[in-house]
Amino acid sequence: MRIIAFETSAKAVSVALLTDGALTAEYFQNSGQTHSRTLMKLAKDMLDNCDLSPADLDYAAWANGPGSFTGVRIGAAAAKGLCWGLELPALPVSTLEAMAWTAADRDGPVCCCMDARRGQIYNALFRCRSGQPERITPDRAIALEELAPELAALEGPIYLVGDGAKLAYDALYPQLPALRLSSEHLRQQRASGVALAARAAVLLGRTADPALSVPNYLRLSQAERERLAKESKEGE
Repeated sequence: MRIIAFETSAKAVSVALLTDGALTAEYFQNSGQTHSRTLMKLAKDMLDNCDLSPADLDYAAWANGPGSFTGVRIGAAAAKGLCWGLELPALPVSTLEAMAWTAADRDGPVCCCMDARRGQIYNALFRCRSGQPERITPDRAIALEELAPELAALEGPIYLVGDGAKLAYDALYPQLPALRLSSEHLRQQRASGVALAARAAVLLGRTADPALSVPNYLRLSQAERERLAKESKEGE
């Protein structure tokens, strides 16, 4: 079983290949270049260097949000293109759940954090046991002051992952000394986590129709907020 996975939810971009549960390759870049410029080149180079072609793939997975509105759309478009062109099953996975899989070797609570700006983070809590993350909360946009009491109720060290992990650590560590900031290279969202989350979905028989898969942004884009505000004003 070969799964190609795309991670484009934040500044970093990556693509990974999982073969029968083992990580065959992962290409990661955090140079600030646009994902529309880098993603497909990374995917092509990865497959070429593995002596594989798209026809050798069995599934296509992607981080389906939350995250950058533009970034998530780019990853979804790339994966859906493969699904439609090659008739592959689609595997959209939660960006936050994928992050938990990168920390699944640590038994205990894992707090996944992405900077959502406007005083919030995108967050979900998981508990990892024997290499498997178990969900504690749904994906949500939450203020750090709301998150603090939930973390205080957890037992043992709490590992922070994600590109918003340092933001949460700096804000909450003085009152929550049980927090542990993951190493920088393990903190970033990675396609390998997407691939592992996708494999877990396959083993549970959960695949999706690419035509029906829509990103989970958790909140409206700025353009949508402005449109609704304008419509509300016009209706007064």
